[in-house]
Amino acid sequence: MSGCAARRYVAAALSRCRARGVPLWEPPPARGLRPLGAGGAAALPLLLLPRRHLSSRNRPEGKVLETVGVFEAPKQHGKYETGQLFLHSVFGYRGIVLFPWQARLYDRDVASPVTEKSENAAGHGSKEVKGKTHTYYQVLIDARDCPHISQRSQTEAVTFLANHDDSRALYAIPGLDYVSHEDILPYSSTDQVPIQHELFERFLMYDQTKVPPFVARDTLCAWQEKNHPWLELSDVHRETTENIRVTVIPFYMGMREAQNSHVYWWRYCIRLENLDSEVVQLRERHWRIFSLSGTLETVRGRGVVGREPVLSKEQPAFQYSSHVSLQASSGHMWGTFRFERPDGSHFDVRIPPFSLESNKDEKTPPSGLHW
Repeated sequence: MSGCAARRYVAAALSRCRARGVPLWEPPPARGLRPLGAGGAAALPLLLLPRRHLSSRNRPEGKVLETVGVFEAPKQHGKYETGQLFLHSVFGYRGIVLFPWQARLYDRDVASPVTEKSENAAGHGSKEVKGKTHTYYQVLIDARDCPHISQRSQTEAVTFLANHDDSRALYAIPGLDYVSHEDILPYSSTDQVPIQHELFERFLMYDQTKVPPFVARDTLCAWQEKNHPWLELSDVHRETTENIRVTVIPFYMGMREAQNSHVYWWRYCIRLENLDSEVVQLRERHWRIFSLSGTLETVRGRGVVGREPVLSKEQPAFQYSSHVSLQASSGHMWGTFRFERPDGSHFDVRIPPFSLESNKDEKTPPSGLHW
């Protein structure tokens, strides 16, 4: 990407952030620019944050800004490396890349001449979809930003099964997330500890000879290897109905024995995005859950995770995670979300059907997080 194109890309992304009400940055003044390259090349803006986001100390709520870093040209090709700092283009938090995942994206909005059948037991969504490779990243979220995004994105969405003593026990790693490649706005910083997270210095160390200057410690490599089956992101499903895009990412969590039967657990992360300017509110959910054992369960309820989020032009996205268990090693889920318009009318948004698959070669069920 050329310097001028990079600056336009970042400026447009930051404008979208500002329009969405992201509270973690302010547009820099014209003097807050740094050369992207030699010879007077186009410049990228500084990343400036209100001081109240930079320290736990009480400070005035004024417009006093401090420089956090300098935006870099987003990558149109290739992957970001471990240690890359970024601003999330949708939720506005600061983070750092731990490692990438190569997922298969099944986008039901994109027609493809070569297709792969995607069906469930009830015949819902018999539309054929071809998966394509798409890069996601395991990242750490800056703890200072968590309070400002908690109403729009769960900051404890990555959960694990605890142990065999309690088949329903789950626990979370705060500030761990999965981010799509296009949601990353990369930046650089001279701060040797630019992200506040309890795992930052356990996983990464500063090396000024590297680009980016934060490299993986052996503990990060070991953690990734040991927990790979329960962290791995493999399939992403996406569908849009009436300008509401639903993205679903399922994760297999493991199997537990309960009352002389096997119980298989999955976590699924859902992101709702309003691609239009009309304000809408999520009111109801309707799930259909099919198990390989032959059972078909229907779940209806108000909202999701105890909320009925409003999706507007200023705050167009909401993301959450939930869990499902089956007494079979595989199954399918699909359904709808019911939204309400300002005039009181309702419409249903399809949840793309997705498979619940267990690890066939699982030898030892996970007993929580391995270090």
